Amino acid sequence: MNDRSAIINRLTDVFHDIFDDTSIKLRDEMTAKDVEEWDSLNHINLVLAVEKEFGVLLNAAEVGALANVGQMLDLLVARATK
Repeated sequence: MNDRSAIINRLTDVFHDIFDDTSIKLRDEMTAKDVEEWDSLNHINLVLAVEKEFGVLLNAAEVGALANVGQMLDLLVARATK
């Protein structure tokens, strides 16, 4: 599974679920500062939901190195198994 547009659609659904906001539209440059409810607890929930949705295990170093949603997408394109 490495189709970026399909991954964006699935990741958008994850964001909608975690932040309970269907108006969120993902952009590559989006960061936690762009989503009102994106605090440290929801960040953990987001990472866990992404791991479950895409069949990946992300380590703390990988997650900590992500500067924005675009980098998360790139990582998922490279690593997603389902």
